[in-house]
Amino acid sequence: MKLLYSFILVFFSGSVFASTGSWPLDRMEPNLSDKPSLQRGARTFVNYCFGCHATAFQRYERVADDLDIPHELMQANLMPSGGKIGDLMKNGMLADEAKAWFGTAPPDLTLVARVRGTDWLYTYLRTFYLDPKRPWGVNNKVFPDVAMPHVLLELQGAQIDTCGPHAEQGQRDKLTGESLCGLQPDPSIEGTMTPEEYDQTIYDLVNFLAYSADPVKLERQRIGFYVLLFLSVFFVLTYLLKKEYWKAVH
Repeated sequence: MKLLYSFILVFFSGSVFASTGSWPLDRMEPNLSDKPSLQRGARTFVNYCFGCHATAFQRYERVADDLDIPHELMQANLMPSGGKIGDLMKNGMLADEAKAWFGTAPPDLTLVARVRGTDWLYTYLRTFYLDPKRPWGVNNKVFPDVAMPHVLLELQGAQIDTCGPHAEQGQRDKLTGESLCGLQPDPSIEGTMTPEEYDQTIYDLVNFLAYSADPVKLERQRIGFYVLLFLSVFFVLTYLLKKEYWKAVH
């Protein structure tokens, strides 16, 4: 079932998250051992993303236990009213209504960090800019003509594109070396966060999505260490035993 779901998500994401732009991706290295970051990311996800995007293949209880969030705190702040701690993280949006509003149903994000990669997500969520030609008034450098509104606009504030919707970042004047292309803050629509605070918020959010895509990664690495340690000790014992057997032959 998990294999089938992974295939469906990869196929579906090809149309929903496909990037036709040439915008370079910023590096984002997840840190699944940073529990405060994961907790902040879970909070941001529930407050700003969960209304449209579910992570229906993980449970509140597992997230709470993995991220060291007390069950009472999880139920009070990160779960819908009346929900049970063992429930799957599904939202109430109906696929037919979502398709009517956005043109396509927002995908489940349980495995999105595996499908698209953390660099893609990190850059995508930071490169929305104003575009009055689009239905929601915004466009995106990583995903041109995206159907998704900029749900984090109040945090980041608005950005304007200084070089056109299809230009590449990093174009520079040949004489002065100054940048000719990029995204600049729009002073008329300011966010509640500084650029540094917003980048940290997006890092935390993508970090949480990376955890959602592979919640057993740290446990797998921990077990792998002990397996390698056992094999190393076993190799030494096997080598000594081999020498002992061959001593009689010689």
